Amino acid sequence: MTDDLRHPTPARLEVDRLLLAAKLSIPQPRRGSVSRAGLIEAAKASGCRVVGITAPAGYGKSTLLSQWALAEDRRVAWVSLNGFDDDPAGLLTLLASAYARVSPGNDDLVADMGGPGVSALGRSAPLLAAVLSTSKAPFVIMLDDLHELRSPACHDVLGVVISGIPRGSQLAAASRSEQPHVARLRAADDAWELGASDLALGVEAAEQIFAQAHVSISRGAAAAVTERTEGWPAGLHLAAMIARASTDHDLTVSGDDRFVADYLYRESLSQLPESTQRFLRRTAVLDQLCAPLCDALLEDVSSQDRLRELESSNSFLIQLDRRREWYRYHALFREFLLGELHRAEPGLIMKLHLRAADWYEANGSPALALEHLLTTTTQRDRCVQLVTQLAIPTYKAGHMSTVQRWLTALGDPAIEDFPPLAVLAGWSAALTGQTVEAQRWAALLDVASSDPVPVEGTSFDSARRMLRAVMCAAGPEQMMSETSIAMAQEPPWSPWRDTALYLHAEAHLLAGNVERACVLFAEASSVAATNSNADCLVLSESELALVAMDHGRWDEAAWRLERALAVVDEHRMHDYATSVLVVAVAARHAVHRGDLEGADRLIARAMRARPSCTFVLPFIAVGARLQLAKVHLARGDVSAARHLLREIDDILLHRPDLGALVEEVSALRGLLTSSTQGGRGGAPPLTAAELRLLPYLQTHLTLAEIGERLFVSRNTVGSEVTSIYRKLGVSSRTEAVGQATAIGLLGG
Repeated sequence: MTDDLRHPTPARLEVDRLLLAAKLSIPQPRRGSVSRAGLIEAAKASGCRVVGITAPAGYGKSTLLSQWALAEDRRVAWVSLNGFDDDPAGLLTLLASAYARVSPGNDDLVADMGGPGVSALGRSAPLLAAVLSTSKAPFVIMLDDLHELRSPACHDVLGVVISGIPRGSQLAAASRSEQPHVARLRAADDAWELGASDLALGVEAAEQIFAQAHVSISRGAAAAVTERTEGWPAGLHLAAMIARASTDHDLTVSGDDRFVADYLYRESLSQLPESTQRFLRRTAVLDQLCAPLCDALLEDVSSQDRLRELESSNSFLIQLDRRREWYRYHALFREFLLGELHRAEPGLIMKLHLRAADWYEANGSPALALEHLLTTTTQRDRCVQLVTQLAIPTYKAGHMSTVQRWLTALGDPAIEDFPPLAVLAGWSAALTGQTVEAQRWAALLDVASSDPVPVEGTSFDSARRMLRAVMCAAGPEQMMSETSIAMAQEPPWSPWRDTALYLHAEAHLLAGNVERACVLFAEASSVAATNSNADCLVLSESELALVAMDHGRWDEAAWRLERALAVVDEHRMHDYATSVLVVAVAARHAVHRGDLEGADRLIARAMRARPSCTFVLPFIAVGARLQLAKVHLARGDVSAARHLLREIDDILLHRPDLGALVEEVSALRGLLTSSTQGGRGGAPPLTAAELRLLPYLQTHLTLAEIGERLFVSRNTVGSEVTSIYRKLGVSSRTEAVGQATAIGLLGG
């Protein structure tokens, strides 16, 4: 429950800033690149909003994009992707960062892409699409190496973003593999496609490449080498390099091997000094290179000169920034070099990754250190420690897919052997509504040793007790016992002190001790403010506001709600489980003061986020639904109130012993029983399953494909879509998305 948002160190800020700047910088076209002006002009003149450049490695896709970017009159937002960006929230953050760099007035856009529990598809992607659609000036978004994104979720959010690109602007993406968004836009004639045949070079281009390499070649020889390579740009560059290094300017390039970089690069590599070969092989383990990192990797001090020398002589080292500090190898060249490393020095590979990890960690980038460590087999303990350190801040940034990838890479046995990480996995599952996972981790922790390493500033025993308490599986009395011990174990300076206080307050509230609960909530809120723990502050202020309202102190409730909602907005917690209660209470307060329009907006926010509140957070889940039911009743919507009561009953099947809340549920049931059938109530609200499906209606996915995303059958999806249409009063996907956006169920 602790926020634990550490202040980044200056070193970390500097390294992360430089790496981000490199990813968002337009790379200079490689020396000797053939002009692609004709293809670029055709793509620009096509009128299509999307340009897909799809071809195998070595066809000059990145070169074409960089030439286009440097010749473009419109604003250009550039993103170079790698495998670490395969996270929907991370991708949206990169896209927003790139756009904000070239579009003044969008300072908050990047922060709006993240946040704990954020719905990338339901909130962030449509928000970014809306910003793009209202751009006052045309722009081009360029994505290089799109094939690095393998997650369907990334392509889903990208499809939503593309829907917001206005006429006159374009998105151009380069990929080795089929681009899903291109295929879907092809039928609408809104995609301009360039493939390998379009990118293949002719005789004149071959002559230019050889001239740049200072190799004389006749027209006939140029035609012959072009035919043998079938115009493959990388093959022609390599043929020129081989010819330059050969005493007789041999142009022999095997047609059968034209796509086999191993043969061609070996011919070029063998001409280099052994020291240069070693440098190339060993630094190939890096996704991006800079001189200090290479020095650490090679235990040398000459990398700066080596990189500058390679930059001037090697077509396959690509400069990433204007300061000439960061580079990467051409993907095909890197693949070859890694093959050479495995062949020549297999025993060194793990050491190189360890040195890279040491450098990144020492320079304040533990996430990149972790990526290198995960490729090893002997550093499980260190990996576990780093994941434990990074899990909370990465989760809080909204990059849940990255956290899940790390946990999957570690495997359950490694997590089970380190209970502090299992505690964090349990909290993460509980707060994101993963009920099966949350219960599994809780059960594992029940039988774990009670004296392992502390959990981020607290004892393992205390952390385990607090996780048990928030899940409240054994009722208020057991919760009281667990939180009493946890409070005793958390000193005033502990980062978990506020969590223990808040949970102890909730135990008292469930037991009916309202006065004592309020004292504890107030203390928890104060400590949470000091610790920058948004969760505990929001929940504590919510409960205090609710008690104040129930006792007629509406002014006090107003400023408490204002404080809590400001924290929700600041930390982008709109879709988060710990925010549902405060929004529901704020809706009830808005009805009291006659702000019915504001109340309806707040109701939509809370109803949209409520699926994250499940029975593994029972008192939050039931409490939020109780307040929502009351506000629906106040608005005359009996149907919605009854639906919420049914959801509460489902929660009580799993958690029947919730003390005072059970009495409140009984009172609500009595109100609904005595309510007339009239009222304003129409169709019931969207269910949790329907709310999960709703964002996919923005995409071009078929019902069967949506079912694959949600792990349900096509028939189930069809039934839920029909229900969504009926409840929203629409008859198509477009109308459903429009109506859902209008009432606050989609978008920002």
